[in-house]
Amino acid sequence: MQLSISPDNALEWLALRADIVPWPLLHAQIMPVMSKAVLEAADKGVFEAVATGVDTVEGVAETCKLHPKATRELMGLLTAMHYFRFANGRFALTASARKWVLRDNPESVYGMMLFNNRVMWQWLDHMGEYLQTGKGIHYHDHLTAEQWHYYQNAMLAATGTEAKEFGRRAPVPKTATTMLDIGGSHGQHSVALCRRIPTLQSTILDLPEAIEQAAPLLARLGLGDRVQHKPGNALTDDFGTATYDVVLMSSLAHHFNDEQNRTVAQRVARALKPGGAYIVNEFIRPDPDAKPELVGGSTDLFYGMTSTAGNYSVAEIQSWQQAAGLKTGKVINYRTIPGRAMVVAKK
Repeated sequence: MQLSISPDNALEWLALRADIVPWPLLHAQIMPVMSKAVLEAADKGVFEAVATGVDTVEGVAETCKLHPKATRELMGLLTAMHYFRFANGRFALTASARKWVLRDNPESVYGMMLFNNRVMWQWLDHMGEYLQTGKGIHYHDHLTAEQWHYYQNAMLAATGTEAKEFGRRAPVPKTATTMLDIGGSHGQHSVALCRRIPTLQSTILDLPEAIEQAAPLLARLGLGDRVQHKPGNALTDDFGTATYDVVLMSSLAHHFNDEQNRTVAQRVARALKPGGAYIVNEFIRPDPDAKPELVGGSTDLFYGMTSTAGNYSVAEIQSWQQAAGLKTGKVINYRTIPGRAMVVAKK
């Protein structure tokens, strides 16, 4: 996936072709403002207000307790970004925005917007230091209970669409009965697969502080009899021997260094039944020789800064699986989340 500059008319097209438009200003000035405007609009309840019929600047300002002039400026920008339509002096949410940003919509990314605004945004101040030292902030070690709450809701929001695709496409036999979901917190991946495979039960291994905030989210999914949390630590816990038909590690490898991922793979291999599958679900670091990929590249830098590891290539992930005695299999690229893949190995 790429972000591109699209001219609105022939003169702008010619200016871009002639390279007389200072396009880095878009990244340096325009895009940071756009991003923060969306996060604040979600946090301040602007989208929810318009969804309930508050359709003027004055109405939104009063409902959300905002300054009228500042609200006009915000609404103008969000309209240019296609969150709103404006006609006859009134605003309305676009159909796409209604789907993705309203708090109670099943596919909404509202939880991620709130987390990014209240917790993550300040982390970006560490990027300069990270580039100089290579030392990330290890955010899991410093989250308060309130921040864990925002974080788990963010992960739930970020993976809603992906989990549905995982449930449909993960190469797991219909006869599977046992699953280990390492770091699965909210449980969306486990629930999606269990709904596809009626005989399957899943154990979610996660940190106690993560489970405390994720347990209510899992309960809402209504599969508590087949998907259960187990407090533990992926880096130190024994996963057992020949216990599971499938082991999933989703969005966790980028928090571990290469040696740690190899150690986890060894314990996963012991825990798999013959024919069992180990699925590493991750954003993939783009190959510098291949076409640039914005999602993989940006998440690589972000995870490096926040958790000191970063993304890995498919070849690196497969090397952990091979070193553990597993046979590498399919690489399934997500259709709904560009830059992300399931890297599958079998015992």
